[in-house]
Amino acid sequence: MVETKGAKTSLRLAESMLELIQRHGYSGTGLTMVVEHAGAPKGSLYFHYPEGKQALGERAVELAAAHFGALVADAAQEPVGPGGVLRRVIDELAGMLEGSGFELGCPVSVVTLEMGTQSERLREACTRAFESWIVPVTELLAAHGRPRPAARAMATAMVSMVEGAVIVSRAQQSTEPLHCAAQAIDVLLAQGAEGTA
Repeated sequence: MVETKGAKTSLRLAESMLELIQRHGYSGTGLTMVVEHAGAPKGSLYFHYPEGKQALGERAVELAAAHFGALVADAAQEPVGPGGVLRRVIDELAGMLEGSGFELGCPVSVVTLEMGTQSERLREACTRAFESWIVPVTELLAAHGRPRPAARAMATAMVSMVEGAVIVSRAQQSTEPLHCAAQAIDVLLAQGAEGTA
């Protein structure tokens, strides 16, 4: 399917919003900044996102969810088991952090922390994003023999651990918290395997 010019502009605006949220936070990202970053006419922003900043923020959160979901899906193509998949994801996140000089973090956590109590629309978008990461990890664990309720609980803990580690890594300007999270996940998986043996 060929993307129309309008669809490309809409996506470019959302991608700019996503990157700027990562760098400046949701509150620190103005619509003028987004338009300039995207190299788009200002009128196009209101054409594609007539509901304004929250609609654009919602779309940016959806993009972030899709990017992380694709990362998990790509890693899961290799026959490395759940621990190997999550370690690859964590290595990718660590590389992203280092490559950006620790400027880029998870926009979903940023929007949740800034807007979770102020905008129900954005809170729900963040809830859907986190859920879209928990579900495939749950499926991965279930496919490797974990009972589904335990797989869901473990997946929720793992996603939460990685999210927290990204925040601490940015604060410390170091990927060590992410690598510590990877080690803790290995322990969790080993304990879960013992429970299913």
